[in-house]
Amino acid sequence: MGVLMQRYSRLAIFLHWAIAALLAFQIAVGWALEDLGARGFALFQWHKSIGISILLLTCARIAIRYWKPRPAPVERGWQGALAKAVHAGLYLFMLGAPLTGWALVSTAKVKVPTLFFGIVPLPHLPLPMTAHELAEGGHGLIAWIGIALFALHVAGALRHHVLKGDGLLWRMMPARSPLWLAALPALIALGFVLGRVILPAPAPKAAAAPVLPAAVEEEEETPANAAEPADNAGNAAVPAEADNAAAEEPAGPPPSWAVQPGGTIGFYVGNGGETISGGFSRWTAKIAMDPAHPDSADIRVEIDLASASVGDSYKDGMLAGDEFFGAAAHPKAVFTAKGAEKAGANGYRASGTLTLKGVSKPQSIRFTLSGTGKARKVSGSATIARASFGVGNGDSSAGLDPKVSVSFGFSAKAE
Repeated sequence: MGVLMQRYSRLAIFLHWAIAALLAFQIAVGWALEDLGARGFALFQWHKSIGISILLLTCARIAIRYWKPRPAPVERGWQGALAKAVHAGLYLFMLGAPLTGWALVSTAKVKVPTLFFGIVPLPHLPLPMTAHELAEGGHGLIAWIGIALFALHVAGALRHHVLKGDGLLWRMMPARSPLWLAALPALIALGFVLGRVILPAPAPKAAAAPVLPAAVEEEEETPANAAEPADNAGNAAVPAEADNAAAEEPAGPPPSWAVQPGGTIGFYVGNGGETISGGFSRWTAKIAMDPAHPDSADIRVEIDLASASVGDSYKDGMLAGDEFFGAAAHPKAVFTAKGAEKAGANGYRASGTLTLKGVSKPQSIRFTLSGTGKARKVSGSATIARASFGVGNGDSSAGLDPKVSVSFGFSAKAE
């Protein structure tokens, strides 16, 4: 009986084993995605791309099923009916899981752009946001049903081939060879193992904070009468009031400083034991200040929020979305300050206002100046309470630290 058993077409055989290996990969990865948080972002993109691949391959498999003749059923009665039901369920699983996943992504509050294997953009489905919970619940339910059907399908095939000895598996082999019989089912195991191997390593319990430029910003809540930092010689810095009293009165308006190309504004935030770091590629600054008379300072910095990047196109799309910077409605963040005060030998502190996502709050920065004359280097930092501005207001931001460190550095010349 096994010798005379008709085989499926070679194309149908290829699609069968390719889909099976990809499903095994998806099952291995899907179990872990929810617990990975931001560390699983790249893997989540693979999960989506492979899901769409399964959808496309399944559509091709259905077309070939009616195009090429199929072998006749080997069993009738209730066993045959059960086999047909399992097959039908598997097709629904292979179509339903990718479609509900696509719907889940399309209706999520955070619009994460999807690129098919990082190349072809995949549009979101035109579904209402109210469908998100249904898509999420359906995706999880279909996945578990699919795993059960997958196991039943494998058990049924082994029952026929091993226990009944009718050679059923030869129908899904390109040739009657023990090599094919070993290699093709091994693809399923390989897909599962690969899905487990590429999972990110567990997050460390603690991670060192990034090294920021000199003059690291203290907490926003630092009292104004707190002790000033010591200067380079180890002596207490002269209080700003005494320093200003001893200095000569300014001879005229403070000089304006032109920011030179090559400056940077970066940000750092903790996320479950890791540190996410990024920066802004487009920003401008208008600065007027006499270093000898810091109270003369007039500072305005404008940051193009759409230029935020953490080095990953998918995450960058999230940063511009409403959960984080909301760049479409509020394209710029603006910091302004009138006046500054000494905070050490070469250090200064400026208290002003930060406007971000339509919210304006008091904000202070610290910075140091190095160099003399008309050429100076500036480095500094700030600590921003993100929740005050509605930055990171969704479920995907739950693991982020409440405060974000911002650092900046640039050269400036007096005009």
